[in-house]
Amino acid sequence: MTALQLLAWIATALGIQLVVGGAVAAWRSRGAGSTVLAQPTAAPSADPSAAWPGWREFRVVRKVLEDPDGTQCSFYLEPSDGAALPAFRPGQFLTFSLALPGRKITRCYSLSDRPHPAHYRITVKRVPSPAGHPEWPPGESSSHFHDQVQVGTRLQVKAPSGRFHIDQEAGVPAVLIGGGIGITPMISMLNWCLAEQPGRSIHLYHGLRHSGEHAFKAAVEALAATHPQLHLQVAYSRPRAADRAGLDFQHAGHVDIDLLRRTLPHGRHLFYICGPASMMDSLVPALQAWGVPPQDIRFEAFGPATARLAAPMPGRAEAPHAEPVEIHFRRSGRTLVWDGQDANLLDFAERHGVEVDSGCRSGGCGSCETAVVSGAVDYAHTPDHALAPARCLLCVGRPAGPLVLEA
Repeated sequence: MTALQLLAWIATALGIQLVVGGAVAAWRSRGAGSTVLAQPTAAPSADPSAAWPGWREFRVVRKVLEDPDGTQCSFYLEPSDGAALPAFRPGQFLTFSLALPGRKITRCYSLSDRPHPAHYRITVKRVPSPAGHPEWPPGESSSHFHDQVQVGTRLQVKAPSGRFHIDQEAGVPAVLIGGGIGITPMISMLNWCLAEQPGRSIHLYHGLRHSGEHAFKAAVEALAATHPQLHLQVAYSRPRAADRAGLDFQHAGHVDIDLLRRTLPHGRHLFYICGPASMMDSLVPALQAWGVPPQDIRFEAFGPATARLAAPMPGRAEAPHAEPVEIHFRRSGRTLVWDGQDANLLDFAERHGVEVDSGCRSGGCGSCETAVVSGAVDYAHTPDHALAPARCLLCVGRPAGPLVLEA
């Protein structure tokens, strides 16, 4: 072999090594990239299949009052099994089974912070007796949380659920509107957005009566002071004498369409609204009348959701069945006559003493889901909770005719 041939052979061998090495490096690089992309995050796209089925035991590890009057209390919950918690979509809620004297009830509460791998947080407002009726009992679930649930209390909890949650369109400004305790899912969305979408413009509106019930005040004001993209608007409808306009609140009155028109810049926004029925019934239709597309308005009402955007379900009558019909509850062994007095099948069942589980009472959590043995159930609007065939939600359903239910 001549020197020239030896030199050519060496060059060829080196070239092969470089090609193989480059291929290995590229393969490793692609492998590392796919591993990173596959990691679960706390974003709204978190895989709901990672959640647990049925009930899971949690322990209260911290209890914090969030407003000066002590009407709103946060509960920090850790799983008793010590396993990591799945991420949730900010804006979703937890469902609780609460053991009251002599019976159990099911209730839903919004998560009030962004996802954390070790704990969840909810915030519960104490519901007093109605104004003018002190003889009526206060809210049994909220009273139970405030008075009976302490650090160390163990609770049965279903996995995060609900279709009301923040989106991933970081380029579209988010308008978060909370009325009273409806601020809780907004705090979850806000904290997530600031951490995961730091450049997104956020407009937070909080409507309440006065400073005594102003939950999360210091925390939100601190966020607004350090995040220029967060624009805070607080409205007091009944300010106290010591409440300072321009400091404690920016607007006297309610969060309404006039306030939004005055304070929001021009352009597209995504609206997220949670509050009492009075807010929802006025604000949601007003946004549509203003020209906001229905797909840009997302909302969750307290109790039965009266505000509506969606069209009636195709193939269903808009007016529910009003003629007297028989409804048989098979498990309870009761046959009753529906006369159209009740807003939904859940109210009908409870009025007649038929015990059924319930939670959100607005078609979101699925706690009142039951099998339809025969007949059909009407919905004025598609429920948020996805239903399998031959299943129905009592809290938002009405009979389309004679009906046999598994409940």
